[in-house]
Amino acid sequence: MGDKKKGFQLSETQLGYLMVLPALILIAAITLWPVAQSFWNSMFDYRLNDPTRNQTTLSYQIDLETYANNYFYIDRDLEAIENEAAGTELEETVAQLRQEIETYHDQLVTLPEIEEQYEIVDEMVMNFEPVNDRDLRYGSLEKDFAEGYISLLEDGQDELLDAIGDHDEEMESALSAGAASLTSLDRSLIRPNFIGLQNYGKYLTDARMWSAMWNTVFFTVVSVFFELTIGLAVALIINRAFIGRGAVRAAVLIPWAIPTAVSAMMWNYLYDGQSGVVAHYFEQLGIISDASVLLSTGSGAMFSIILADVWKTMPYMALLLLAGLQTIPESLYEAAEVDGANRIQRFINVTLPMLKSAILVALLFRTLDAFRVFDLIYVLTGGGPANSTESISVYAYQVLFAQSNFGEGSVLSVIVFLAVALISIIFIKLIGSDLFEGKTGK
Repeated sequence: MGDKKKGFQLSETQLGYLMVLPALILIAAITLWPVAQSFWNSMFDYRLNDPTRNQTTLSYQIDLETYANNYFYIDRDLEAIENEAAGTELEETVAQLRQEIETYHDQLVTLPEIEEQYEIVDEMVMNFEPVNDRDLRYGSLEKDFAEGYISLLEDGQDELLDAIGDHDEEMESALSAGAASLTSLDRSLIRPNFIGLQNYGKYLTDARMWSAMWNTVFFTVVSVFFELTIGLAVALIINRAFIGRGAVRAAVLIPWAIPTAVSAMMWNYLYDGQSGVVAHYFEQLGIISDASVLLSTGSGAMFSIILADVWKTMPYMALLLLAGLQTIPESLYEAAEVDGANRIQRFINVTLPMLKSAILVALLFRTLDAFRVFDLIYVLTGGGPANSTESISVYAYQVLFAQSNFGEGSVLSVIVFLAVALISIIFIKLIGSDLFEGKTGK
């Protein structure tokens, strides 16, 4: 009986996995699921500004609301063209087109999976009621039928557009109206837009993407280096006891407390070539040749955003390093002083080794944050001039939201995630493995 009970006991390893399981599920839900969704979207030609590609689909579908609304005008517009082209070859062409469209329409509205659905949608359209039920609005079509109907509508558009220019003004107006109606009806037929990894092939050979990646890496390396160097110096200063230390610590944190967008707008004013104080004094000191170069040239704009970022984020680095400094026992400094070590030797042999963990954490957080920079660049330079300061996040925003191209924008989002994951792995495996794995006893 005792052996049977023992068989149901969990080992320490199994119990450990069981305890962290809720955390793993939470991480997967919060972090990995959006990434997986972005990866899925990246395998489609998914564009919100194109009615035929405004959703991800693996099969042909029809937007019944759009179709019912636009089919109402087809017969009227094509009949108007026939009347204007009476007795000409164009009349026969349009009459045949009109007949073929009616044939496809009659087949469509009698399809078993569409018939009842279309009747409901058509009645709602006639009553000016919006079709909010997605399952009711969209229907599936067989490939052969959909491709045939699409081909007919596209050929009809070409024929009507080709005829423009050879007739009088009234005829050209009728042809334009007919072509527009065919285009609207064509857009109600949704094509499958799965393209696999084509978007990745496009952006891995895209010069603008690699330029944005280089800008991001350069900005990250230079800004984090200066933030670490200056932040460490500031942390060493405010770690010492002096009168007014509390006020100095509070003042140091002010730049970090200012919202990034506000900070960027402030620096934009300071960099202005006409009235900017910083631009004026940089010119007086000979740092720049002209006050206008800070925001009008590529190198000047990159220097400007790095300076603004160092000013904004250096206090955060100093705060993390200050916390590490306060954990170093004073007895270590006293022992080093007894051994004859000077200030520089104590800094190199005591402070830096004891600060390794704090420096790693500070570098990891700031590197990841700097690599994902968006708001500072977007507000200060917009990625200009000529994309010279465009980061990968700004580029992804432009494609994803400004162009409403969710497929290609998702590719850039996945690339950003993979780059951030790679940075994290490098920090953990090559620099701070002892911090995360712990130290074994001697």
